[in-house]
Amino acid sequence: MRTVIGAGGQTKLTDGPAKDRWQLNSRYLRSLSVSNLLRPYRAQAGLWSYSGSWGTTIGAAANDGPENWHWGWESITCELRGHILGHWLSAAARIGRQDAEVAARASTIVAELAGCQRANGGRWAASIPPTYFERLVAGKPVWAPQYVVHKTLMGLLDQYRIAGNEEALSVVSAFAGWFHDWSGKLSREQFDDVLDQETGGMLEVWADLLAFTGDQRAADLVDRYDRPRFFEPLLAGIDVLTNKHANTQIAEVLGAARAWEVTGVQRWRDIVEAFWDGAVEARGTYCTGGSSCGEVWQPAGEQSARLHAVQEHCLVYNMMRLAAVMFGWTGDRRYADYWERNLVNGIWAQQHPDTGMPAYFLPLAAGSRKQWGRPTEDFWCCHGTLLQAHASIDEAALYVDGAGISITQYLNSVTTWPDLFGGGVQLTIAADSEEGVVLGQRQTLHGAAGIQELLSRPLPPRRPNHRVYVVDVRCDRPSRFELRLRVPSWAVGAPMLEIDGESVPVTVDDGWIVAAQVWSRQRIRLTVPSGLSTVRLADRPDTVAVLDGPVVLAGLTSQEPILFGEADEPASFLVPDQERQHSWWRTGTYRTVGQSTGIRFVPLAEIRDEPYTVYFPMRAQRATDREMP
Repeated sequence: MRTVIGAGGQTKLTDGPAKDRWQLNSRYLRSLSVSNLLRPYRAQAGLWSYSGSWGTTIGAAANDGPENWHWGWESITCELRGHILGHWLSAAARIGRQDAEVAARASTIVAELAGCQRANGGRWAASIPPTYFERLVAGKPVWAPQYVVHKTLMGLLDQYRIAGNEEALSVVSAFAGWFHDWSGKLSREQFDDVLDQETGGMLEVWADLLAFTGDQRAADLVDRYDRPRFFEPLLAGIDVLTNKHANTQIAEVLGAARAWEVTGVQRWRDIVEAFWDGAVEARGTYCTGGSSCGEVWQPAGEQSARLHAVQEHCLVYNMMRLAAVMFGWTGDRRYADYWERNLVNGIWAQQHPDTGMPAYFLPLAAGSRKQWGRPTEDFWCCHGTLLQAHASIDEAALYVDGAGISITQYLNSVTTWPDLFGGGVQLTIAADSEEGVVLGQRQTLHGAAGIQELLSRPLPPRRPNHRVYVVDVRCDRPSRFELRLRVPSWAVGAPMLEIDGESVPVTVDDGWIVAAQVWSRQRIRLTVPSGLSTVRLADRPDTVAVLDGPVVLAGLTSQEPILFGEADEPASFLVPDQERQHSWWRTGTYRTVGQSTGIRFVPLAEIRDEPYTVYFPMRAQRATDREMP
């Protein structure tokens, strides 16, 4: 099994589009105050109250009125209140490796949660009351209490796993005692009824707790949080996905994946593989790589009637997590390709490039507009997964096993291993934005110098039709290992490889170039040819979306005009447009030719508030063209 790199703190993003997105997210995370994040927890523990009257509100709370509070799903009256803190802790565990202030605030929050737990009697540590679980068992209306508690447990476990906070693990262990007692009082049928309501990732946190502690209570909870009503039909090949709540089911399957890693019981892995087959391989995805519409799975092979509320952000994030897990199990390139397409056309496309706010859905219908959340007035679930997704963006880029290192994503970064293959190893990855194209690239010092210095290396005369990745390998001592480079499925020709400036014969095996040698101080240069391609709607094959490499393009129009040209040859109706901006190449900018109305195309990930259309009906030629002699 391969090990994902990043969670140990060895990877740091360097200047480039991924770091830009990471920094946007980090600024948002830092903008959320400790007092607001903790408010529902302290209120539940009897440690905070507010009357609105200076005569009865005591202490600092008197100056902390509702105008400063979190609202939306974090409103003190909402049954989901407190969910965002768990996401925040998870993201802060990662961001805190590079930001001491964030790390300190996270430690403060963990200590405060421990204080709330003590005030609640030593076990309960949630932002909602235990009575919500009584309502759940009784079948009375209540909004996803297990989902809310899962977020708290997840955030605490990430603080332990990544930040090394022992107190966080102690809080979870004590809280697990409450869940062990509560669930132990219910019959299997009663508990299955409970699990038919949204459970979040509770199975995953119990598997994590079992891995960290070996506690028998955690093992019991893993068994109890099994989902036979969902998992058994899934294993039998029955469709239990169509029109079901997608983000609920992926969270449960991530729990099965973690349970397999911890217990080794094959059934858990079989569940995961059956789910992937049903959710992705047999069902198909949209051009973005995403799935679901209106929070539920679309029918297999049917997309055209469900383009209005595509790919809930949370589902994109969780499916990417599963793809990363399955790549770690198998090394199969398709999971890395899936992860990349969803990063570019999901996680990045659903983060506002200027404000950093999330879009709950990514509509793909004609004339769509993205609907952006607000910093403190909404707090959808997607605000939470936004925090996590961008904080963990580096964690699926590199994998290590006993034979070598796999580079799955070419994100500008530096990764250091203090002891790997007999010594220290460092990999620096950078996309060359002068010789190749890079989505989201902006001005660099190198690029600015390149347009001034007449004796510097000449620039390509026009926008390159390839992407160039430079990998620098540095070893403390000469070390032999494999360096495996992913050749993406969107490559339109044979890649080229240079090591220290010398061309190297290339063999691509199952999507990988394997360079096995003694490494010390080498520079690798990988050139991957890219170009335009189209993806057809599964149930309307005359309607296509256009991609530039892995990047989905959107037409800046509020209409759904018919485009004339060859559907499988986008160059028959699109030509480069606005390809150069000062000192960098603009990626994915095109305009139509030979059409009655001109339309500009840009990357979907760069759309802000403009109306756009992604899928276009195609015709080979106009009727008037056929009538001409």
